[in-house]
Amino acid sequence: MKFKSDFLREINSRGFIYQSSDIDSLDDLMSKKKITAYIGFDITSDSLHIGSLVQLMLLNWLDTYGHKTIALVGGGTTLVGDPSGKDISRKIITLDKISENIEKIKKIFNEFIDLGKNGSIINNYDWLADLNYISFLRDIGSKLTINKMLTYESVKNRLDRQQPLTFLEFNYMLLQSYDFYHLRKNYNCVLQMGGSDQWGNIVNGIDLVRKMLNEKVYALTSPLITNADGSKMGKTAKGAIWLDESKLSNFDFYQFWRNIEDENVDKFLKLFTKINLNEINKLSKLKGQEINEAKKLLAFEVTKITRGLNSANEAKDIANNIFTKKTLDERIPSFNVKFSEIDDSNFLILDAVEKLNLSKSRGDTKRLIKSKGIKVNDEIYSLQDLSLKAYSKLSEIKISVGKKNFGILKIKK
Repeated sequence: MKFKSDFLREINSRGFIYQSSDIDSLDDLMSKKKITAYIGFDITSDSLHIGSLVQLMLLNWLDTYGHKTIALVGGGTTLVGDPSGKDISRKIITLDKISENIEKIKKIFNEFIDLGKNGSIINNYDWLADLNYISFLRDIGSKLTINKMLTYESVKNRLDRQQPLTFLEFNYMLLQSYDFYHLRKNYNCVLQMGGSDQWGNIVNGIDLVRKMLNEKVYALTSPLITNADGSKMGKTAKGAIWLDESKLSNFDFYQFWRNIEDENVDKFLKLFTKINLNEINKLSKLKGQEINEAKKLLAFEVTKITRGLNSANEAKDIANNIFTKKTLDERIPSFNVKFSEIDDSNFLILDAVEKLNLSKSRGDTKRLIKSKGIKVNDEIYSLQDLSLKAYSKLSEIKISVGKKNFGILKIKK
């Protein structure tokens, strides 16, 4: 489809669009005037991870083309928990914890949208907390049906497995729909975007706006991003790929993108950078060792847009020192341990890998040792007693997991 709107043309050519409601009408509207659009974010942690990166890039492109953007933080809905795409009920989070998370996440939004101009962060707790429950059930609950929610794949899966789906979670559908209604009524918001798992919730919001205000609003969802083998992207041996550098170092974040499969280079350059599409097409044609240059550019650009230019330069510099100059860099992950602990075998290879955050668990570390996946000072580690005593006279020990993940154990006399 050929779009008239700069925004829709851009995101369509980059692979952002999965589903949409009346895309022709939305295109016509966006080609004639600037609109207000929003994406909701549940605040279940004190940082977003790369599972939210597609949505953040959508906000960024909206901002680039001069539209008004709303990052809606779910201070209210996070108290309930979204069942979409979840096999089990979420753990209930306290209001104080949610408020703390919001404050920490604000700086991430600031990297993607201009909060001083067209961008804003709004908390749905501001209106959901004051709802009168009886009035809400009568005015809103009567407009939405359980029948429709039961058709959602995530709900059907939970029920088919005879796993509990609480009344609290059923209410999430009503609350998210009410958000769209509130934002249309008070902020002139006409478009809600989200991941493909949010389609049902967003469409319910469209129905509610139509029934309550007799006005037309729109939905647009993006595809689930997967690795080349079809698995969900975003997890490594170290855990989630967090956007906040206090939870994951700039170097580790950079290296995640540097080490993606060759098959994903084209897709990720389009989704997660703002490099010109003609340039991306050239980069995507690189083969063999040459494609590593495209991966380096991907890693630098994603780190820059997510964490800033200084962070991207730092990560690139560390990688260059380690992999090109073959020197250890003081900025890579390290941990101090006393000589006596290693010499007395009180600090084992399991402890070293755990402290350097190089694997998920001690059990995982043992499996890596058996499969010859751990090296100490670039030699495969295979000692049965799991000790590091043989290295106790050194001042530093390099611990490697795989080809690209490692840290330094610093021995203090």
